[in-house]
Amino acid sequence: MQLTPYLKTWPHPHKPGRTILLGTKRCALLELSDSMWQRIASGASLTEQEQATLTRLGLLVAGRESEKQALLHTFDNQNTTSRRFEVTAVLTLECNLACPYCFEEPFRGNLVMTKATADLLVARLIDQMVAGLDVLVDFYGGEALIRLDLLLDIAGRLQEAATQHGVSFTFNLFSNGVLLTRPNVEKLLPFGLQAVRTTLDGPPEIHNLQRPFVSGKGSFDTILTNLVEVHDILPLSINGNYTRDNYHRFPEMLDQLLAAGINPARLRNVTFSPVMPKADGAGLGDHGATCACTAEPWAIEAHLFLRQEIIQRGFPTDKLGPSACMIEFEKDWVVNYNGDLYKCPVFMGDESMRIGTLANGAGDYHASHRLDIWKNDACLDCAYLPLCFGGCRFFRKLQTGAIDGVDCRKAMLDASLERLVLQDMGARKSDVRPAG
Repeated sequence: MQLTPYLKTWPHPHKPGRTILLGTKRCALLELSDSMWQRIASGASLTEQEQATLTRLGLLVAGRESEKQALLHTFDNQNTTSRRFEVTAVLTLECNLACPYCFEEPFRGNLVMTKATADLLVARLIDQMVAGLDVLVDFYGGEALIRLDLLLDIAGRLQEAATQHGVSFTFNLFSNGVLLTRPNVEKLLPFGLQAVRTTLDGPPEIHNLQRPFVSGKGSFDTILTNLVEVHDILPLSINGNYTRDNYHRFPEMLDQLLAAGINPARLRNVTFSPVMPKADGAGLGDHGATCACTAEPWAIEAHLFLRQEIIQRGFPTDKLGPSACMIEFEKDWVVNYNGDLYKCPVFMGDESMRIGTLANGAGDYHASHRLDIWKNDACLDCAYLPLCFGGCRFFRKLQTGAIDGVDCRKAMLDASLERLVLQDMGARKSDVRPAG
């Protein structure tokens, strides 16, 4: 048995004589004595129990080269075995907010899915049910709740079909929160709504500048009122979009959620992300305020700062885990309002990245999306590979004008991973396995 090549270690900064191990393939976290780590690293004999534990956690493997080969086939295996078909369905590109950084602004407008397109979407998803697949739909916009009638129609038909074919149908909702009232949520729950992802961009004075109504009026109070009313009956994920200049004020919004009576234990997730360039690459005012590269020092520091503030207040947030772009998953589609198919919402509006239509199905996007871009010796030899699998194709396209290489996350992870691990160890001590 050998140590996995997908392993990071650090001396424990607060416990002399202890070492932290993170197996990045499974994100298994282990704390042990320096003496035991030296025994493991040197290949000294281990007890049967020690070897069994390290093998179970994926830290000891049969061979380093076979481990790399197995990683090469990660998505082949998942695509073959997955029994769920996932669709992000854009009901409309209309929106009741006028966010100056809106990613979709270059192609947004009074564009709504027609009944014919909705019928075709339902038919294609029923085809997947007939094939024995469960179906999950993420309804998306614009603001999807502007077309609540269409959403209910599609969900109702898919729910009925799932029952007929002995599979499951559930859906999530991306919403800006303005129309996320309790009556609307109560209409949706019986049709399979399982979670909503919404957005608050910091405290009111920041949010209202970044996410005003089309009229110019601030939207913070409306959204917060809705979240308070529905968070006890619906799993919510709350996102926020910050810039280099305002991220330090986002914890104020967390305190306002607590003061308003929102129970962190009722939420699914709270995460904040830097404002990214629009679909056409345009930035928000000073281009440096947006983030088109994960290795930007300010963005790394902002992420670490905000994640710690979220954890300290008892809100759930993303755990460390293997991560990959949705383009790698064969049974994932993005269906635009007009029936065009994409592999990620960031590519909507880019004809070169369209993979097909509902009418004709998906074509071969292997070359256009560079599915093998991370299958090279440098990536396979990198301990971080399971955490990025080549990074974000959109960011690479922004940086160079083409998907001509990986969006390497090494610099970002070198600068942040140890601190992320320590955050998790502090917040979830029961998940850390001390040994030796």
